[in-house]
Amino acid sequence: MTSVDELSTLFAQVGFEEPKVKEILKNAKVSSSLESAIKLASSDFPWNKNTRALIHTLASSLKGAEVPHLDYIVNGIQKGELKTALQIDAALKYLKSKGADATVEEMNQESGVGIEVSEEQVRTRVAKYLDDNKDSILKERYKAVPGLFAKIKALPELKWAEPRLFKPIIDEEVLKVLGPKDERDLVKKEKKPKGDKKGNQKEDKKKEEAEGPKRSMFTEGFLGDLHKVGENPQAYPELMAEHLKATGGKVHTRFPPEPNGYLHIGHSKAIMVNFGYAKYHNGVCYLRFDDTNPEAEAPEYFESIKNMVAWLGFKPWKITYSSDYFDKLYELAETLIKNGKAYVCHCTAEEIKRGRGIKEDGTPGGERKACVSRDRPIEESLTEFRKMRDGFYKPGEAILRMKQDLNSPSPQMWDLIAYRVLDAPHPRTGTKWRIYPTYDFTHCLVDSLENITHSLCTTEFYLSRESYEWLCDQVHVFRPAQREYGRLNITGTVLSKRKIAKLVNGGYVSGWNDPRLFTLEAIRRRGVPPGAILSFINTLGVTTSTTNIQVVRFESAIRKYLEDTTPRLMFILDPVEVVVDNVDEDFEVECTIPYRPNTPEFGDRMVPFKKRFYIERSDFSEDSENKEFFRLTPSQPVGLIKVPYTVSFQSLEKDADGKITRIHVKYDNEDAKPKKPKTYIQWVPISEKHNSPVRVAETRVYNQLFKSENPSAHPDGYLADINPDSVVVYKNSVSEYNINNVIKNSPWVVNNAKQSEFYVEEEKGRKEVCRFQAMRVGYFTLDSDSTDDKLILNRIVSLKEGTK
Repeated sequence: MTSVDELSTLFAQVGFEEPKVKEILKNAKVSSSLESAIKLASSDFPWNKNTRALIHTLASSLKGAEVPHLDYIVNGIQKGELKTALQIDAALKYLKSKGADATVEEMNQESGVGIEVSEEQVRTRVAKYLDDNKDSILKERYKAVPGLFAKIKALPELKWAEPRLFKPIIDEEVLKVLGPKDERDLVKKEKKPKGDKKGNQKEDKKKEEAEGPKRSMFTEGFLGDLHKVGENPQAYPELMAEHLKATGGKVHTRFPPEPNGYLHIGHSKAIMVNFGYAKYHNGVCYLRFDDTNPEAEAPEYFESIKNMVAWLGFKPWKITYSSDYFDKLYELAETLIKNGKAYVCHCTAEEIKRGRGIKEDGTPGGERKACVSRDRPIEESLTEFRKMRDGFYKPGEAILRMKQDLNSPSPQMWDLIAYRVLDAPHPRTGTKWRIYPTYDFTHCLVDSLENITHSLCTTEFYLSRESYEWLCDQVHVFRPAQREYGRLNITGTVLSKRKIAKLVNGGYVSGWNDPRLFTLEAIRRRGVPPGAILSFINTLGVTTSTTNIQVVRFESAIRKYLEDTTPRLMFILDPVEVVVDNVDEDFEVECTIPYRPNTPEFGDRMVPFKKRFYIERSDFSEDSENKEFFRLTPSQPVGLIKVPYTVSFQSLEKDADGKITRIHVKYDNEDAKPKKPKTYIQWVPISEKHNSPVRVAETRVYNQLFKSENPSAHPDGYLADINPDSVVVYKNSVSEYNINNVIKNSPWVVNNAKQSEFYVEEEKGRKEVCRFQAMRVGYFTLDSDSTDDKLILNRIVSLKEGTK
């Protein structure tokens, strides 16, 4: 029998951490099965978080039982064919039923190996199921949702879909059918019996311990599988000891933007990955400006980048600049030359392309040829390089190239440029330098100088990893570990600086912070909270695949975040006046309305019901025959939110064009008991005493800037795809006077918001933090153009997907 110490060693060897090992060892049967399963695997198999979880699932299901051909399942896990716990369960069930007669082919068939169910297929089937059962869902509303999960997961065609897909898709599709939760969906919590609290706390604690640490983007996937500090290999092992001494064994990351433009939504992922990974591991993260191209850099970009990092809630350990290291980088360039691994070249850009085998049509595959200067003597290259430094050469006349491997299949090894001459002063170093290092030379060496433990970048830099490590080794410095993850793209827009510049310069948008764009400055101005972005990225996770997300999915995440964190107000986009004929001019009923139903910490406000008030124009219809219209008609009374009695139609006033200008109603307070209406609508009182309503100069309702999901694919170019209705401006909107209280006390923060792991404390006094939910209209905030005398609002998102 294997000892506990031997089992501990075995489980640790495949990567189980100490707390998990202790938990497994508590169950002798599970430990025995796990030992057997691990020993069936290849000794050199590279276990990761997912495969460890699967083998543990297998062991937990076996609990000491012996099953013939168990190696079939273990091999399936190793080959990546059995990917989920559901597949493991199905495979094990098959082996138990077939015994010695089991075959790999039948097992794979029974456990869904090779069956791929895409996200779109899941969405389509979920939408169909909801449509087929629409009547019962509309009747039960959100009470039906918990049962939907089990029923939808049980659909045969979705049996092998990834479990993680169900919740977000079902939530999004249900929201399309039902809209946001309202008073009908509020469920009063039952009071727990006295004396039960302590016991429940113990149970919760046990459950938490059993489930282990809370899952996040930093514990699984790409980030969960990253190396520990000190595990990255070195050409010169003695450098690791110096590195560990300098870092104290702590994670060191960096966010290294080039200050030649404004950050966009894709950069928010890079910020969260780098700063968040360091924070999660109690490490540090630099904000390092890659300022090696003075011709394209401007002070406004430096400031904007700092502001956006801070806005997302991250504080750099240090703010550094590549230019801080120009002297050291120059020394290393001379070291590279002296080591015979760099030379000064006088080729033109076209000659360099031809030398790399790039054909005239821009495609690779031609014969590669060395530059005529490649084998010039070391001293000659040193002399020429110093002449470059001292201003002897003009831009384009001389460059320093690395002497790499022209026979390598990787273009990153075809003698990259290390330094070039630029006739431009630098924002920080002035005219001291005439030569500037390239990204390929600078990035890896500054990572090394700053002792970066995890150089995290997007997959377009994958090929750069070889040249990155090569250069560090050639100048004998610590080699950081570059690792690449998939970037974040948003469909239905453009993120290229060049394309956005055309939109700005052509007057298609008002500037780089136009709320229809997806620069971070624009997203902030639109009113999107930073916490919404962070929670959205966390739900996506981090993998090596590029993440292409539809705008509607991003907006859905924003909507969910705002639903939990914003007060609600009655707000009329297109108002029409209503007069109550059967009450006096001084009539008033004080109505107490919560800022957010069933959430006491948001508080209440008072809104006076008066003789005159406004309703939304679309909340009245002259058509009494429309049985699907539940609001006010000539034959149908309607309820007003928190007003005791309904109001009934009396008469209309119209202008010369036939447009309704005033509706006359009767207040139905003559009834002994208030009648329950088919629905309740919002209203805004007209009251001089309360300075109501608050009139809004402009309410800007933003839709997508482009008509298609891929504007760049338009045959006439992306500018031809612009949506003419991307912004609709309302000039007559009105709000209840409590909007002044919301603005005064924004950002609106209640205790439950602070408890969120994605809560970011925002700066008071800024306009975009003055957010509220306008009932049935959307989520809004103050625009930066707004003044004390002129309110201008931006719609952040609609209340539900597809609403314009």
